[in-house]
Amino acid sequence: MPRRRPTLLQTAARTAVITKTATTVAGNSAQKQAAAAAPAAAPTAAPVPAAAASDDVVAKIERLAALLASGALTDEEFAALKLQAIG
Repeated sequence: MPRRRPTLLQTAARTAVITKTATTVAGNSAQKQAAAAAPAAAPTAAPVPAAAASDDVVAKIERLAALLASGALTDEEFAALKLQAIG
């Protein structure tokens, strides 16, 4: 069975997931570097629970994008599940 080319929506979704992942990784790296450069006497802030929730949403959307790319989900199902994961 020939493979079909990804649709514009699939390509946009994959690009959005990759961009979000790269942004998150870059932000985490910057935070680690800033923490290492900070004086040892400075108190450290508690981790923000929203960051963990954000990572969970990104992971869910990445899994959905993989299912979409494999053909297990339709574009409409992907959009509905993505909105559900975000909201």
